[in-house]
Amino acid sequence: MVYFIVRVTASQEKITADILQNKVSKGNTDIHSIIMPFGMRGYLIVEAASEIACRDLILNEPHVKGMLAKPLDEADLDKVLASKQSTQEISVSDTIEFFAGPFKGYKAKVIKIDSGKDEITVELMDVAVPIPVTTKANMARIIQKAEKG
Repeated sequence: MVYFIVRVTASQEKITADILQNKVSKGNTDIHSIIMPFGMRGYLIVEAASEIACRDLILNEPHVKGMLAKPLDEADLDKVLASKQSTQEISVSDTIEFFAGPFKGYKAKVIKIDSGKDEITVELMDVAVPIPVTTKANMARIIQKAEKG
Protein backbone atom coordinates (compact mmCIF):
# COMPACT_ATOMS: atom_id res chain seq x y z
CA MET A 1 0.00 0.00 0.00
CA VAL A 2 0.99 3.59 -0.58
CA TYR A 3 0.07 6.55 1.61
CA PHE A 4 -0.75 9.99 0.21
CA ILE A 5 -0.97 13.24 2.16
CA VAL A 6 -4.04 15.25 1.18
CA ARG A 7 -4.22 18.97 2.03
CA VAL A 8 -7.61 20.10 3.33
CA THR A 9 -9.06 23.26 4.84
CA ALA A 10 -7.83 23.63 8.43
CA SER A 11 -10.46 22.66 11.03
CA GLN A 12 -12.42 20.78 8.36
CA GLU A 13 -10.46 17.52 8.59
CA LYS A 14 -13.26 15.51 10.25
CA ILE A 15 -15.93 16.71 7.82
CA THR A 16 -13.69 16.05 4.82
CA ALA A 17 -12.74 12.59 6.11
CA ASP A 18 -16.47 11.76 6.52
CA ILE A 19 -17.24 12.96 2.98
CA LEU A 20 -14.40 10.90 1.52
CA GLN A 21 -15.35 7.85 3.61
CA ASN A 22 -18.95 8.04 2.32
CA LYS A 23 -17.60 8.21 -1.23
CA VAL A 24 -15.43 5.13 -0.60
CA SER A 25 -18.32 3.14 0.87
CA LYS A 26 -20.60 3.91 -2.11
CA GLY A 27 -18.18 3.09 -4.90
CA ASN A 28 -15.80 0.39 -5.98
CA THR A 29 -12.49 2.10 -5.16
CA ASP A 30 -8.94 1.07 -4.33
CA ILE A 31 -8.91 3.15 -1.15
CA HIS A 32 -8.10 1.17 1.99
CA SER A 33 -8.18 3.79 4.74
CA ILE A 34 -8.43 7.48 5.53
CA ILE A 35 -6.34 8.61 8.48
CA MET A 36 -6.94 11.83 10.39
CA PRO A 37 -3.65 12.20 12.31
CA PHE A 38 -3.73 13.90 15.70
CA GLY A 39 -1.94 17.23 15.64
CA MET A 40 -1.75 17.61 11.85
CA ARG A 41 -4.14 20.45 11.11
CA GLY A 42 -5.05 20.74 7.46
CA TYR A 43 -3.99 17.25 6.40
CA LEU A 44 -5.44 13.78 5.93
CA ILE A 45 -3.55 10.63 4.99
CA VAL A 46 -5.14 8.32 2.43
CA GLU A 47 -4.02 4.71 2.03
CA ALA A 48 -4.61 3.74 -1.58
CA ALA A 49 -3.50 1.18 -4.13
CA SER A 50 -2.32 3.92 -6.52
CA GLU A 51 -1.99 7.66 -6.98
CA ILE A 52 -4.79 7.57 -9.55
CA ALA A 53 -7.19 6.01 -7.02
CA CYS A 54 -6.38 8.77 -4.50
CA ARG A 55 -6.75 11.54 -7.08
CA ASP A 56 -10.12 10.11 -8.18
CA LEU A 57 -11.27 10.10 -4.55
CA ILE A 58 -10.41 13.75 -3.85
CA LEU A 59 -11.42 15.18 -7.23
CA ASN A 60 -13.96 18.04 -6.87
CA GLU A 61 -14.58 17.38 -3.19
CA PRO A 62 -15.30 20.30 -0.83
CA HIS A 63 -12.49 21.42 1.52
CA VAL A 64 -9.83 19.46 -0.43
CA LYS A 65 -6.94 21.71 -1.47
CA GLY A 66 -4.80 19.10 -3.21
CA MET A 67 -2.38 16.27 -2.67
CA LEU A 68 1.34 16.27 -1.98
CA ALA A 69 3.25 14.92 -4.97
CA LYS A 70 5.48 12.47 -3.11
CA PRO A 71 3.77 9.40 -1.62
CA LEU A 72 4.84 7.94 1.72
CA ASP A 73 5.85 4.37 2.44
CA GLU A 74 5.16 2.77 5.82
CA ALA A 75 8.49 3.86 7.33
CA ASP A 76 7.87 7.50 6.34
CA LEU A 77 4.33 7.31 7.72
CA ASP A 78 5.62 6.03 11.07
CA LYS A 79 8.08 8.95 11.26
CA VAL A 80 5.36 11.51 10.49
CA LEU A 81 2.95 10.08 13.06
CA ALA A 82 5.66 9.66 15.73
CA SER A 83 6.85 13.26 15.41
CA LYS A 84 3.33 14.57 15.90
CA GLN A 85 2.73 12.41 18.97
CA SER A 86 5.91 13.43 20.79
CA THR A 87 4.25 16.55 22.22
CA GLN A 88 1.87 14.37 24.22
CA GLU A 89 4.74 13.46 26.56
CA ILE A 90 4.75 16.92 28.17
CA SER A 91 3.02 16.97 31.57
CA VAL A 92 1.96 19.68 34.00
CA SER A 93 4.88 20.83 36.22
CA ASP A 94 7.52 19.65 33.71
CA THR A 95 10.37 22.06 33.05
CA ILE A 96 10.75 22.77 29.34
CA GLU A 97 13.07 24.79 27.14
CA PHE A 98 11.98 26.54 23.96
CA PHE A 99 14.08 25.71 20.89
CA ALA A 100 12.05 27.82 18.44
CA GLY A 101 9.77 30.83 18.35
CA PRO A 102 9.89 34.12 20.24
CA PHE A 103 10.92 32.45 23.53
CA LYS A 104 13.83 30.48 22.05
CA GLY A 105 16.38 29.69 24.76
CA TYR A 106 14.01 30.41 27.66
CA LYS A 107 13.17 27.81 30.29
CA ALA A 108 9.66 27.54 31.69
CA LYS A 109 7.42 25.46 33.95
CA VAL A 110 4.28 23.94 32.39
CA ILE A 111 1.11 24.98 34.21
CA LYS A 112 -1.57 23.83 31.74
CA ILE A 113 -1.85 21.60 28.65
CA ASP A 114 -4.45 21.87 25.87
CA SER A 115 -3.82 18.70 23.85
CA GLY A 116 -6.73 19.40 21.51
CA LYS A 117 -5.01 22.54 20.25
CA ASP A 118 -1.49 21.16 20.85
CA GLU A 119 -0.77 24.13 23.12
CA ILE A 120 0.86 24.54 26.51
CA THR A 121 0.61 27.35 29.02
CA VAL A 122 3.84 28.00 30.86
CA GLU A 123 5.40 30.41 33.33
CA LEU A 124 8.79 31.62 32.15
CA MET A 125 11.63 31.14 34.63
CA ASP A 126 14.36 33.71 35.29
CA VAL A 127 12.07 36.69 34.64
CA ALA A 128 11.20 39.46 37.10
CA VAL A 129 7.43 38.84 36.94
CA PRO A 130 6.19 35.34 36.05
CA ILE A 131 3.43 35.78 33.48
CA PRO A 132 1.53 32.82 31.98
CA VAL A 133 2.28 32.40 28.27
CA THR A 134 0.40 30.07 25.91
CA THR A 135 2.31 28.66 22.95
CA LYS A 136 2.51 25.64 20.67
CA ALA A 137 3.89 22.54 22.36
CA ASN A 138 6.03 21.59 19.37
CA MET A 139 8.35 24.56 20.03
CA ALA A 140 9.54 23.14 23.36
CA ARG A 141 11.40 20.14 24.66
CA ILE A 142 11.36 18.65 28.14
CA ILE A 143 14.52 19.24 30.12
CA GLN A 144 13.21 17.91 33.46
CA LYS A 145 10.18 15.75 34.15
CA ALA A 146 7.99 16.66 37.12
CA GLU A 147 8.49 14.74 40.34
CA LYS A 148 5.73 12.17 40.81
CA GLY A 149 4.38 11.66 44.23
